[in-house]
Amino acid sequence: MRVALAQVNPTVGDLDGNARRILAAAREAHARGASLVVFPELALAGYPPRDLLERSTFVARNEAVLGELARALPALTALVGFVERNADGAGRPVFNAAARLERGRVAGVYRKRLLPTYDVFDEDRHFEPGTAPCVFEHAGRRVGVTICEDLWTAGTDEAVRHRADPLAETRAAGAELVVNLSASPFTLAKRGFRRELFGEQARRSRVPLVFVNQVGGNDDLVFDGHSLVVDGRGRLVHEGLEFAPELTVLDPFTDGAAADLRPIEEPELVRRALELGLSDYVRKCGFDSVVLGLSGGVDSAVVAVLAAEALGPARVRALSLPSRFTAAASREDARALAAATGIRLDEVSIEPAFAAHLASLAPLFGDRPFDLAEENLQARIRGALLMAVSNKFGPLLLTTGNKTELAVGYATLYGDMCGGLAPLGDLVKRRVYELARHLNRLAPRIPERILVRPPSAELRPDQKDEDSLPPYAELDRAVELHVEEGLDAPQLAAAGVDPALAERVVRLVRGAEFKRRQGAPILKVTRKAFGPGRRLPIAARWPDPSPG
Repeated sequence: MRVALAQVNPTVGDLDGNARRILAAAREAHARGASLVVFPELALAGYPPRDLLERSTFVARNEAVLGELARALPALTALVGFVERNADGAGRPVFNAAARLERGRVAGVYRKRLLPTYDVFDEDRHFEPGTAPCVFEHAGRRVGVTICEDLWTAGTDEAVRHRADPLAETRAAGAELVVNLSASPFTLAKRGFRRELFGEQARRSRVPLVFVNQVGGNDDLVFDGHSLVVDGRGRLVHEGLEFAPELTVLDPFTDGAAADLRPIEEPELVRRALELGLSDYVRKCGFDSVVLGLSGGVDSAVVAVLAAEALGPARVRALSLPSRFTAAASREDARALAAATGIRLDEVSIEPAFAAHLASLAPLFGDRPFDLAEENLQARIRGALLMAVSNKFGPLLLTTGNKTELAVGYATLYGDMCGGLAPLGDLVKRRVYELARHLNRLAPRIPERILVRPPSAELRPDQKDEDSLPPYAELDRAVELHVEEGLDAPQLAAAGVDPALAERVVRLVRGAEFKRRQGAPILKVTRKAFGPGRRLPIAARWPDPSPG
C-alpha cells in the first residue's frame, strides 16, 4: 500500500490557497504511485484558526472548498483536516475533523476526540469532541484515523475526562495501520519526545503509525513538520524533513529500516525554527522586508543574521542610532556586521533629538538627577525613528529583546520593545550567545568583539547590564526555572538558586507582566514562552511564601 505523507505549509484562513497546495500535493502523490495521501490536521483551514471558528461564513466556506477539492482530486484517497459544522446543534458548533475524500466526494469523516486545552492550545473553547473511532478499508488493509492529541494523551487525565482511548478503540475496530493528522508546534524538547511517544503507542497497539505534521510559521507558533513512521514494534522507519514542506511516498508495512533520529545540535534547531518563523510571519502578513536597530550588541546582531538568512540581505535594513553614550566599538561592530551580511545600514544620530527632549523637559525635571527617565528617553527616540522608517518605506520592524530581559522588565515600553515580531523573545541570554557562535561557525559574520564585550544598553556612561541585573548565568537559570518550569521563590531556592535572587526574579517577572502584554508576538521554541500559552493577570496579588 503506497501512502503519501504530505507535509504542507498552510496559511490560516487562506482556504483557496490551502486547497491549491493540497491539490498540488495530491496530484504529485498520484503521479508517484500513492493510493492514499495524508495531510495535516486542519490543513484546509490552517492551524490554529482561533476565533475564525466563530465566524459561520468561514466555516461554511471551508466546507464548500472541501467539496470543490474532492471533485478536483485525482484517482486516489485523501485524508484532509478541515472544520466540520456540528449539525446536531448540541454542544459546541464545530468539530476538528478529517475528511476522507475519494471518487469526487466526501466519503467519510472522523472527528477529533481528545481536545487539548493547555499551553497554546484552546480547542475546548470551540470544538465539540468526537465520540467514535474511524476505520476504513483501503488497498486490502484497514486504516484507522486519529488527529494529533488523540495519540498524545492516551491514558492521561485528558483521556479520562473524555472517557476515551482513541488508539485502543481504533485498534479494537480492526485497524491494521493508524494514521495521525497533526499540527504539532515545535519546541526544543519535543523532537525526541515525539519519537518516544509514537514508538510507545505503536508498541501498545502493535500496528504501524504514520504521523503527518504541518510545517511553517503561523503567528507565534512554528511547526517543524518532521513527519514520522514507526513500525508495529515501535521502531522508527522514516523521519521527514524538518522546517520544510515535503511529500514522501512509502509502504508503511514494507519500506524502511529501523533507524535513530538524525542528530541535530540544539542551536541548529533554534536557527531553523526562528528563520522559518520569521520568513513565514513576514510573508503571510504581507510584508516585503524588515528593519531593525543594530546596536553593536549580540541580540541585534543575531536578529540581523537570522533575517538576512531567512529573507535575503536585500530585504533587510538596519539603523545604527548612536547617542553620546554609544561606544566607538559598537558603531564599528555594527558596520562590520552589516558589511559581512550584505544588509543595508544607515547611521542616524539620536543626539539632536535627545538634546531637544531634554531641553523640553528641563522645566519639569528641574535639578533632579539623570536617571531611568533619561535612559528610557533614548530608547523611545530610537523606537520612534525605527517606526518612522517602517511607516515611510513599509518594512516590518523586528524587535531584538531576549527572554531574560523581557522576563525581568529590562526593556523599554515604546522603545526597544517597539516592533511587530520578537524573534529572540523565547531565548534566554545564554541561548542567544550559543546561537551567535553557531551562526559564526556556519559563516563568520558577527564580530568576535560582540561576543566577548560585557553586554550594555549604553544609556549612561560606562553602563553594563550587570550594574542593574545579576550575572546572566545566574539570572538565566532562575528565569528558565520560574517561567518554563513554574517554580516560585521557595522552589527556586530549593533548586539551588540563591534565595535573595529567587525572591527578586519572581518579583521582577510579576512586575513586568504589563509590559509583556504590550509587546510583539514572540516565536515560541521552549515549552513555555511569553505569549498565548502563559496567561497571568496583570492587576493581581497572590501570596508567595518565603523559603522556610
